[in-house]
Amino acid sequence: MIDLDHVSKRYDGRAVVDDLSLTVPDGAFCVLLGPSGCGKSTTLRMINRLVPFDSGIIHIGGEDVRGVSPETLRRRIGYAIQSIGLFPHWSVEDNIATVPRLLNWARNRIRDRVTELLELLRLDPENYRHKYPHQLSGGEQQRVGVARALAADPELLLMDEPFGAVDPITRDALQSEIARIHAATKKTIVFVTHDIEEALRLATVIAILEKGGLAQWGTPLEIVDQPASGFVRDFVGGESGGLKLLGLRRIAERMRPGETATGEPLSAEASLRDALAAMTERHTDRVPVADASGRLIGIITLADLVR
Repeated sequence: MIDLDHVSKRYDGRAVVDDLSLTVPDGAFCVLLGPSGCGKSTTLRMINRLVPFDSGIIHIGGEDVRGVSPETLRRRIGYAIQSIGLFPHWSVEDNIATVPRLLNWARNRIRDRVTELLELLRLDPENYRHKYPHQLSGGEQQRVGVARALAADPELLLMDEPFGAVDPITRDALQSEIARIHAATKKTIVFVTHDIEEALRLATVIAILEKGGLAQWGTPLEIVDQPASGFVRDFVGGESGGLKLLGLRRIAERMRPGETATGEPLSAEASLRDALAAMTERHTDRVPVADASGRLIGIITLADLVR
């Protein structure tokens, strides 16, 4: 668990983070969301002491971060950034092994961990371990950066707009990968973005920051459905917020059990946005719905989406 208790940071007398308090539960995927200059990245960097804070307290697992040397603290925390920062003259294996070597892991243990992480990131170990960063695509480099951040099995993973520099298709794939990794590892992740769609897709909890303070804390559904202020409402989409709600609600919440329709069924666990997309593509106002085993259990209609 991460606790920020009345934390502030000033530059040249200006508050970048202003009396910020929040608690990130163990295993959460917490997204720090907000416009440029609201203090997201500074907050992230204060957690691993890359940026010193002026006042307040930050605890990780109940321990005051200022009671631990910065080097020891950072070896316990994975850190992935947009620019990736791979060492250009080191192989993929050597890049991933950076922190385990600093921790004096045995050679065989390091090799096994590199293999495990490359497989987790869907990079063939024998094909990629000896390559160099310049031989990789942007998306592959970003995957290696995430693998390096996870290498020493950290209790916490910090990610600062890690997918902002890649193309939309690669970004979509990387978002799917980090969501899958979070589900598989149960790591606590704190992720910075200014992209509301990315936040809604990945987060279990969202902290929206405004001028260095906390504007709202809640689940993605709470943030979109019950914005705490005009700023939050406008930031998450204003009048188009209803479309975002479709992406957060499941077909199972609105379906009509027992009724039938023609066509390829959608999963009951798919989003209402998926249902709208299917109706638009098929030029219909109703589609069948199936359970996890593929058994038809009802339908969803256009009227169900808007009610």
